[in-house]
Amino acid sequence: MNDTTTRPIDANLRVAGRRSSADVPRRFRNLLCLDDFEEPARRFLPRPIFGYVSGGVETDSARDANRAAFAEWEFLPRVLVNTRGRHQKTTVLGRTYDLPFGFPPMGGTSLAAYMGDSVLAQVAAELNTIMIQSGASLTPMERIREIGPTAWFQAYLPGEREIIVPLVERAQRAGFDTFVLTVDVQVPANRENNVRSGYNSPLKPTPRLTWDCLVRPRWSFGVFGRTVLQHGMPHLENMGFPRIPIMGFTERPRMARDALNWEHVELMRKIWKGKLVLKGVLSPQDVRIARESGVDGILISNHGGRQLDYSVAPLRVLPGAVAEAGNMTIMMDGGVRRGTDVLKALALGAKFVFIGRPFLYAAAIGGAAGVHHAVSLLKDEISRDMAMLGISALADMKRELLVPARGSV
Repeated sequence: MNDTTTRPIDANLRVAGRRSSADVPRRFRNLLCLDDFEEPARRFLPRPIFGYVSGGVETDSARDANRAAFAEWEFLPRVLVNTRGRHQKTTVLGRTYDLPFGFPPMGGTSLAAYMGDSVLAQVAAELNTIMIQSGASLTPMERIREIGPTAWFQAYLPGEREIIVPLVERAQRAGFDTFVLTVDVQVPANRENNVRSGYNSPLKPTPRLTWDCLVRPRWSFGVFGRTVLQHGMPHLENMGFPRIPIMGFTERPRMARDALNWEHVELMRKIWKGKLVLKGVLSPQDVRIARESGVDGILISNHGGRQLDYSVAPLRVLPGAVAEAGNMTIMMDGGVRRGTDVLKALALGAKFVFIGRPFLYAAAIGGAAGVHHAVSLLKDEISRDMAMLGISALADMKRELLVPARGSV
């Protein structure tokens, strides 16, 4: 009989399970999955800011449907497959990354987390994955590109050449290799939750806001106060109009984006020398037009359920988008919370997925360490799921490993 009592644990076996509690900072030990970051963030953030991050639009139907769509598919795993050498590398737009998931554009990130844009850009670079800086961020794009060489830049643009051209050229000078145009913000959304929670952009000093901040002193001193003392009042930096402070009575300009059309996409294609991605596409017909317009990638998204209520969940339209994509890269966001979610999206044709709210919550309550912990949880889930599905590479995650759940699809 072989004696295995003194044999060291194989490294591949170690990563197959959850990390030892000794490897996890004490303050994160009760955070076992991405959903667990929401409640600590609720306790940490002032009510207007948490409401802005967590809420959807109108009835929240689109936001909730994003999550529900993943239950419509079940796995059909293979067994007796050697998966000891499994890895999570994936190639997106010609570059290989170490993870199949990254951080999408999130406006106001540095309002929720201290230097939040910089934190996410730095962690993404350290992990060799993608962070997309939002055009509504509070950090100049040039700074984020210095911190995060794997970062992309996303813009909100109107149908006006005199704004489009300077912003695209600025992103090019900053050194970004991928430009993301968000196309589903034609008009401001009806976010009733913002009114109820007291959120405005810019934030207007009121007795209610003062109280909401006073009862969250860790945020007031650790995020906002620290930011103002060390960096000055944060501003919207990358919108294509003059800098606007995040707090005060200065009205934010409202750019009319309802004139933005395919002619402007073609203009950007002519002047942008890197990869061009459209975010917020759901219709397969629009995927086809994007392909014909020279777009390199599509991020299938309904804006986290924050724009048009009852808009279809991205996972449900993913196969149709892939069928029209040709050589374009198809990515997805919306409702991804588990390793099983990531793998279902990949099986249906996505090359990469983006996950927003949980990683912002992690940055808010734990900074870079919090984001690293959240990433490790999801990475470990994917690794275990791959082993149990019988695959060693993400390219092996085929549609044949999924079946419609009973009563679904």
